[in-house]
Amino acid sequence: MIMELKTIGVVLVLTVPFFFLTIWAIVDCLQKDFGTIGKKALWGLIAAIPFVGGIIYFIFGFRKGKKMDLE
Repeated sequence: MIMELKTIGVVLVLTVPFFFLTIWAIVDCLQKDFGTIGKKALWGLIAAIPFVGGIIYFIFGFRKGKKMDLE
């Protein structure tokens, strides 16, 4: 029983940060303008890839988009 709880704890510690990174990448992508809808869709799909998508987005795509002016 205790071993199962430790395993659950390890899995949560390893997966929860990646989950929030993925959500953050998707939200950031939605708030930016990448020039074309196709580029925005591509970066959105990349950001949505579990575990590695958020990392790839923040390394390569984060600076490519510009914050959209909502005024």
